[in-house]
Amino acid sequence: MDLPTPEDLRERRNELGLTQSDLAEHADVSQPLIARIEGGDVDPRLSTLRRIVNALQEAEGGLLRASDLMHSPVVSVEPDASVHETTELMDQKSYSQLPVIRDGIPQGLISTSVIRQRSEDNVGELPVAEVMHESITTVEPDATIDAIDAHLDHNDAVLVVEDGQTVGIITEADIARHIS
Repeated sequence: MDLPTPEDLRERRNELGLTQSDLAEHADVSQPLIARIEGGDVDPRLSTLRRIVNALQEAEGGLLRASDLMHSPVVSVEPDASVHETTELMDQKSYSQLPVIRDGIPQGLISTSVIRQRSEDNVGELPVAEVMHESITTVEPDATIDAIDAHLDHNDAVLVVEDGQTVGIITEADIARHIS
């Protein structure tokens, strides 16, 4: 990964017609810090540099957000659905995982790998709530692709939640579709 030089940052900012104050406001940093970075007087922390680059990408219209990446409407199951019904739905839709949602609120995630790990002979008769992973990562629709990508490093899917209601789902396949 090539990091932008102070000259690169200044050049991109000027091409977009942004002042240092405009960029500072969008990146949530101070204007004097932008001036010092562009002047080469200070090396910013990576998190600060990322905020500045994200602000420049957003100004260019190129920053992808959860609302751009998500798959909607979300195909899901209720916690009291049977594992058998769930696997039939996953087979029908060619999905390897489904979010478990009750009244629009995410409860967990069930996947074929989690189902296969169960040793009970009657696993198909069990309710999804007894088999699912309860931890699931959620983001707001305006979450950046960097934030989503970081979550996907540790999770199979990320649910997009707005006003407490699930509005979308993002997997690695959704990110790959937009990047390629």
